[in-house]
Amino acid sequence: MGPGGIATIIAASSLAVISIALAYAVVKVGRLVDQAGTAITDLKDEVAPLIEEVTTTVELVNGPLHSVNRLTKNIEEFSTKITDSAEDFLDKNSLAMNAAGALLALAKTKKPASKKKSDKPEQGSE
Repeated sequence: MGPGGIATIIAASSLAVISIALAYAVVKVGRLVDQAGTAITDLKDEVAPLIEEVTTTVELVNGPLHSVNRLTKNIEEFSTKITDSAEDFLDKNSLAMNAAGALLALAKTKKPASKKKSDKPEQGSE
């Protein structure tokens, strides 16, 4: 066997090794693709019911939130009406409000009647 024959055997052996390596890589990539497909299928099977449950939960939470929203709007309207009524009363009855303010100021400056009564008997007994 001459040098050309040995070179042919080496080239053929190298080609066989490269072919085996490529076949191994293709098999590994095929398994990886199969596992990825299985994982995606499992994920889809688990996520779909989870999304449905989350949607149901959000719908259940939104119901009371709509009620709370209506309630706060009603309270806001009620407080606006009370404020408007109080402003109208104060605007129309400024004399009565001044008199009420004067009476409150006078009541704060007066001493309580119970203390005066308790002071008088002590002075008379001495």
